Amino acid sequence: MKVLKFCMVTTFYPPYNFGGDGVFVYRLANALAHRGHEVHVIHDIDAFALLSKTSSAPSTLNHPNIRLHSLSRNGFGSIDLLLTHQLGRPVSKHHQIKEILEQSNFDVIHFHNISLLGGPDVLRYGQGIKLCTLHDHWFVCAMHVLWRLDREACTQRTCVSCTLAGHRPPQLWRFTDAVKRAVSHVDTFIAPSYFAISSHAANGFPAPIRYLPHFLPDTELKVADNISFSYAHPRPYFLFVGRLEKIKGVQVLLEQFRTYNSADLLIVGTGIYEGELRQMAQGLTHVHFLGHIDHTQLKGLYRQAIAALVPSLCYETFGLVAIEAFAVGTPVIVHAMGALPEVLQTGGGGLVYHDSQELLKAMEALRTQPDLRRQLGSQAYENFMQNYTEKQHLNRYYDLISQFGNVRSLQEVS
Repeated sequence: MKVLKFCMVTTFYPPYNFGGDGVFVYRLANALAHRGHEVHVIHDIDAFALLSKTSSAPSTLNHPNIRLHSLSRNGFGSIDLLLTHQLGRPVSKHHQIKEILEQSNFDVIHFHNISLLGGPDVLRYGQGIKLCTLHDHWFVCAMHVLWRLDREACTQRTCVSCTLAGHRPPQLWRFTDAVKRAVSHVDTFIAPSYFAISSHAANGFPAPIRYLPHFLPDTELKVADNISFSYAHPRPYFLFVGRLEKIKGVQVLLEQFRTYNSADLLIVGTGIYEGELRQMAQGLTHVHFLGHIDHTQLKGLYRQAIAALVPSLCYETFGLVAIEAFAVGTPVIVHAMGALPEVLQTGGGGLVYHDSQELLKAMEALRTQPDLRRQLGSQAYENFMQNYTEKQHLNRYYDLISQFGNVRSLQEVS
């Protein structure tokens, strides 16, 4: 197998990370490193410190073939991040990033979430094959998620007022041709769903986008199989996993569980909306907040659930929770918005709802019809094996790279 030198460029990387974008970069970097490739990761500790209000984070184990370039201004990072946010280019870390990307002879430079690292201007840096994954809608939305005025999915462009409502200063570079000029330096953009491709096009993104869905790594699945799961819930339950933010829709579930008590609701995750959600759940003894749980332990929770619930109110670009449930043969119930239904369309494995009545009907169907749950669970596992494994993702990834360089020998056939 031909060995390549990769560089992942991302604002967040575990343990200095919040959401799925950093987790994906971690998984891809380690999967490539495990196959013998040399992988560098440029990420920004200051961005995590600013948004999390702390600079400390638990350690994360990386493959020995991974080299981290952890950028920090040692206490002055907030000023640098503000300037980067406003100007759309790296400021004090400009020379450091450029030196790494232009003097290391990378075969592939893969950009991810670059919002506070230096995008869009940072796309100009470096030589070699350049890729960029669209994890959210940052290129076409200052709030990243097409969530309008902090109350609804965006159907009308009111960008300045929306940014101000989100307590952020407007970014003047968004009203120039900065994105159009920057994206011309990238060989191809990648999105994990066809919905994300269409939503970017509809909002004026000026470059073609290729489809490449996310995956779950072999190492996490194998480790999870070898870990005993000690949590035993006394009643049947539905499971929510994700950040506790308004856009994730947990409040919709709580409203249902005010009157629905045939099963419990387990909520895994933390976030800025957690306090309000806990207040909403006061008196609901069958609703349980479990906080953060490691991915390897999560597998047991998924396996024992009636179904995983994904009630997102915004335009998700993928359904990571869905494929985590699929991997253990657990069906999902997803909101009919964004890319969530698309994950089911690749092979089944759950139910889609449009309103609260359909959500309740779907929950009751899976709770009261074990044969239906087993059927959908079997479809879920087959869907995962056919579409979302590490091997399939890397073969597609190698094939994509090969269109811009001679790396055909990377294809995994075993």
